[in-house]
Amino acid sequence: MTTSEGPVSQSVSMHRWLISTWEWLERCPLSILQLGMRIGVGMVFFKAGLLKYQSFEFAVKLFEDEYKLPFLAPAVGARMAMINELATSTLLFLGLATRLTTLPLFGMISVIQIFVYPSAWPDHVLWGSILIFLLIRGPGLLSLDSVIERYFAKRG
Repeated sequence: MTTSEGPVSQSVSMHRWLISTWEWLERCPLSILQLGMRIGVGMVFFKAGLLKYQSFEFAVKLFEDEYKLPFLAPAVGARMAMINELATSTLLFLGLATRLTTLPLFGMISVIQIFVYPSAWPDHVLWGSILIFLLIRGPGLLSLDSVIERYFAKRG
């Protein structure tokens, strides 16, 4: 074996290792990723809704002083946001009506981006991308949507 074969052999070996690693990673079920997406985005909104619930007066004050939405009274906006955040995040956790649930969350992100925190676009792009993925691909096998779908598929 000459000295020039050593690096070539190592390169081929490294290439094979990378290929086998990619193939192994591709076998990971998409439903695990979808579950992680649902929990990750859901936690962001659940925590925000829980905070509003635990201190509703503070939430109203935030809507009055900081958020200043031009089309909603602060108390109405705070209550709508709290209900939306708690209900939709719970539905995301369960994977129930997932595709429908992404729409009010995407709307909320849009309102926040446009009227409240325009400089927070990196977070909003991340959350929005995840929601769009869930809208297009669904919640995955680890969801109540999937259980319901399988139930009705068996019946008819």
